[in-house]
Amino acid sequence: MATDRFVLLGLAQVRSSWFRDMSRWATTAVVPVEFVKAMSVEELRARLRSGRSFSALIVDEGVVGLDRDLVEQALETGCAVIVVVGDRTRRSWHDLGVSAVLAAGFDRTELLQVLGQVARPIARNVEPTSLDAAAPEPVGFRGQLVAVTGAGGTGKSTISIALAQGLARDPRYSELICLADLALDAEQAMLHAARDVVPGVAELVEAHRSGSPGPHEVRDLTWEVGERGYRLLLGLRRHRDWTAIRPRAFDAALDGLRRGFRTVVADIDDDLEGEAASGSMDIEDRNAMARSAVRNADLVVVVGTPGVKGLHSLLRVIREVIAAGVPGSQVLPVINRAPRGPRARAEIAATLGELLALGGETSVPSPLHLSERHRVEDALRDGHRLPDPWLAPLASSVLSLLERESIDQAAGDHASDELVPVRIEPGTLGSWTEQDEPPAVGAP
Repeated sequence: MATDRFVLLGLAQVRSSWFRDMSRWATTAVVPVEFVKAMSVEELRARLRSGRSFSALIVDEGVVGLDRDLVEQALETGCAVIVVVGDRTRRSWHDLGVSAVLAAGFDRTELLQVLGQVARPIARNVEPTSLDAAAPEPVGFRGQLVAVTGAGGTGKSTISIALAQGLARDPRYSELICLADLALDAEQAMLHAARDVVPGVAELVEAHRSGSPGPHEVRDLTWEVGERGYRLLLGLRRHRDWTAIRPRAFDAALDGLRRGFRTVVADIDDDLEGEAASGSMDIEDRNAMARSAVRNADLVVVVGTPGVKGLHSLLRVIREVIAAGVPGSQVLPVINRAPRGPRARAEIAATLGELLALGGETSVPSPLHLSERHRVEDALRDGHRLPDPWLAPLASSVLSLLERESIDQAAGDHASDELVPVRIEPGTLGSWTEQDEPPAVGAP
């Protein structure tokens, strides 16, 4: 007859007393535990990817590499995460998704009690399985996220600046708008003539690897752009620095950014390929910032240019955004450097609409046209405000779509509360003849 026991995967610092105790308890069978010891975080990750089922990962708080990504990887395999802490621990482990915390010096009773609460026993004759851990729903305020993307040379970084300034024109939202440079070849530092390169997105992600900074701490990692009324999160200092951006930590950093601002405008790349399309996890990790921004965005602004090449690139990016799971109604095409004539603009809109219809994308709004202004380049060079008449249509269109999306979501949340007509079957209301008095209103 098969017996159940807890299969534990463990890692600790050198000479940790609880690590020795766990080995002794498992060897002498005084607790129903099979203890698998690891020598490094890399070995932990390899064992979690092996397909073997583990009840829990029990790890010392001082282990280097114990962060949000390791915790998430364990939880995704159905493995609970238990951290052994000392008397002076200052980290909020539950914010990282840790299942439970044990004080150093715990005994067998405390161990079994925690395992019974957060872990699942594994039968000896059951093949290894993988369970999907349900991610907790985010609670509390989250600002809106607008992702701005487009092919190279379309001016998407300039459009991102214009949108951030346009949204910050309302004095009530001054400095509550954040422009986040999430592109691999980050150019916002150059466009803003930033003299310092830190802090930036790398520091924001690092702060969320093993903690959950508050809104004020997040805002301290951004720079004030006083004349334009928003704050700026600097991007990567070098293209290759994407290797230090771990996906789960970045997801938490983006969520923390939304908790600190009313609206976040994210300047992202147009490459959204992942493992499913390329067969490479390295490509998915490289595009983690753009993929996460699009996946969580309330609205995606796709920038293109007029002409055959410009419309082709615009159409390609729109289709990639929709393929990433964004509804067509949440995609706003923008034609930068558009012709001024209404007839030419109508032809561009009609052509784009026909091409989108061929692929079944009929819910995408009509494109917004922004004409070329020479004063825009001068304002960028001198660090002044962009011309308000030029960016006003962009900000108005984005605000209108965001408001409509909020109304649609609210309507969907209350759809179950609406009254639904009920079919009345003949005879269920009774009957009366002409000789009888009709029943009084409200009478039983």
